[in-house]
Amino acid sequence: MKFDKPANDNPIDQLKVVGRAHDRIDGPLKTTGTAHYAYEWHDVVPDVAYGYVVGSSIAKGRINAIDSRAARRAPGVITIVTADNAGRLGKGEMNAATLLGGPDIQHYHQAIAVVVAETFEQARAAAALIQVDYRRERGAWDLAKEKPAAKPDESDPGKKTGDFASAFAASPVKLDALYTTPDQSHMAMEPHASMAAWDGDKLTVWTSNQMINWCRNELAKTLNLPVEKVRVLSPYIGGGFGGKLFLRSDAVLAALGARAAKRPVKIMLPRPLIPNNTTHRPATIQHIRIGADQAGHITAIAHESWSGNLPDGKSETAVQQTELLYAGANRLTGLRLARLDLPEGNAMRAPGEAPGLMALEIAIDEMAEKVGMDPIAFRILNDTQVDPSNPDRPFSRRQLIECLRTGAEHFGWNRRNARPAQVRDGRWLTGMGVAAGFRNNLVMKSGARVHLDSKGIVTVETDMTDIGTGSYTIIAQTAAEMLGVPLENVVVRLGDSDFPVSAGSGGQWGANSSTAGVYAACVRLRETVAKKLGFDPDEAIFIDKQVRAGGQSIPLTEAAASGILTAEDTIEFAGLEEKYQQSTFAGHFIEVGVDIATGEVRVRRMLAVCAAGRILNPKTARSQVIGAMTMGVGAALMEELAVDTRLGYFVNHDLAAYEVPVHADIPDQEVIFLDDTDPVSSPMKAKGVGELGLCGVSAAIANAIYNATGVRVRDYPITLDKLLKGLPTLT
Repeated sequence: MKFDKPANDNPIDQLKVVGRAHDRIDGPLKTTGTAHYAYEWHDVVPDVAYGYVVGSSIAKGRINAIDSRAARRAPGVITIVTADNAGRLGKGEMNAATLLGGPDIQHYHQAIAVVVAETFEQARAAAALIQVDYRRERGAWDLAKEKPAAKPDESDPGKKTGDFASAFAASPVKLDALYTTPDQSHMAMEPHASMAAWDGDKLTVWTSNQMINWCRNELAKTLNLPVEKVRVLSPYIGGGFGGKLFLRSDAVLAALGARAAKRPVKIMLPRPLIPNNTTHRPATIQHIRIGADQAGHITAIAHESWSGNLPDGKSETAVQQTELLYAGANRLTGLRLARLDLPEGNAMRAPGEAPGLMALEIAIDEMAEKVGMDPIAFRILNDTQVDPSNPDRPFSRRQLIECLRTGAEHFGWNRRNARPAQVRDGRWLTGMGVAAGFRNNLVMKSGARVHLDSKGIVTVETDMTDIGTGSYTIIAQTAAEMLGVPLENVVVRLGDSDFPVSAGSGGQWGANSSTAGVYAACVRLRETVAKKLGFDPDEAIFIDKQVRAGGQSIPLTEAAASGILTAEDTIEFAGLEEKYQQSTFAGHFIEVGVDIATGEVRVRRMLAVCAAGRILNPKTARSQVIGAMTMGVGAALMEELAVDTRLGYFVNHDLAAYEVPVHADIPDQEVIFLDDTDPVSSPMKAKGVGELGLCGVSAAIANAIYNATGVRVRDYPITLDKLLKGLPTLT
């Protein structure tokens, strides 16, 4: 099915199941421990062995020799795989580094060997016996130091509209400032894990991966196999945040280990290995310049960002929201990429917009202060209903002003004192902050297969994944709505490459695209059922387990009385993205308290007002947003992968030292969804929301801290040392 125009008479608009709050149908499986995660397929294949990955102990250089003799003699050891005996390997298109290093080392903790043994403990003990002789080389590990040598990112060179330089020079009000964001880690609760089994020349991998088809294709390329010889399964994922978008070393080494051991092998990356062995959000240095007239209209805006990566890596696209969020005739954006020998930088929840808004939305507050305007009024004044660089391309829906006004009224913004450091609550300085949220609405081709049996049970099959977001539930809601059955009559099967290829979970495109794919398959099945019952498919109505048309009503089950009916289709998006800019918007409101003596920051209240298309399930959508808001607290106040710029690695590479928010850090969180049904986005009229909930939160916290203390911090995270010197005198 091609989606190239808004659909009329859309059965999804009945909203008997879709759009209503439902508990996650996979919840009971997860809370009872019967949902199998990647490392828990204990009874699928017999005689499973365990692999333990050895990571490089240098960050750049070359392996002279690996001595594995003692390890091979250790109890329980079956085999050891290194680059020397793994055979010829290919390299996928989505990895900047090779997933089995040697002899060249590209980054610290790059996998260089896997030890396979009868038990996990035996594999771990033997791995400690491996001796590696390295030739260490000096690498580039400091973004600030390498910034002057950074080059424009050829894959995303940026955009120019009008004459920024002249307009900025002529602006009576100017801001010219640098902002920095640090390297960050996904730190998903479930570690990267895989189990691999060979049946002749056919490989099956149970893994934790957000994009089944990407993983399958990349694994086939890496192992030099025909793609049809590879099957990937990932029905339950314990969090990913982008860290499991791509094939990683656990899956490759499980496959190599299983081939060498001639038996199934399972591997889990230990927590201390994950931040350096997998991917992370790259640090940025962002230069923002804004010019405005005395009335507050933006006349010139420039946003340039520097980030680093391995030679085959890409930039953190931190400027993309600035291309679309505010008006201004003269514009300049650009990305610069420095070569760094740190582990690969890649997607982390809301790549681009999350770190970009951490800088931009502080800058917007600073400009509002310079022109003497309330920060909400300044944002509203500079709103745009069209792509600023292409006025002929309007937004399909844009309710940023409504998000800000609704949030201001609900949060009590009128009680905010515009002068910083004026409000005290005992020893606490209190303040409020705001930021706009923005995330583009991306859509992806997505397919599904739907079955109807004689009992009226509808089974949906698609390789879509659920990373804790509620995919099972919204897919079931879609099928139930389309075929007129209760939710309990729908069975959803996900995460298997034998199923039709879906959008996968990433980029905030998963919910909208995958349910649209299920919609397309259900349209096909409706046609089959209607014809089977002698109805005109265009007139048939599916409701209450019945099919009705022309004054007749026949039970749905009769259509499948003689056997299961099956239909399959794929949604393809064509054309509308050229006519319309599709984006999602939010207003984030924060109240903080800052201890006047210690600089301790406590977030007191949080509100997100979101305009993100039709909300398919308000309960699961709210969970996504409050989880994202929590990540925003972490990014603002604590999260940072500390780089050892002498030896080239992330020092705090575990959950003991990499700080993330805990329950005690998170106050009351409130989420308001505006009615934003968007017929241009898909047949579902939905958009994404899981990343929008993060975009802007950290800047709102920074702005609230400034309002509370008068201390403007432009370098994240906002730690005590950055506040103490500027705090008002304790009285």
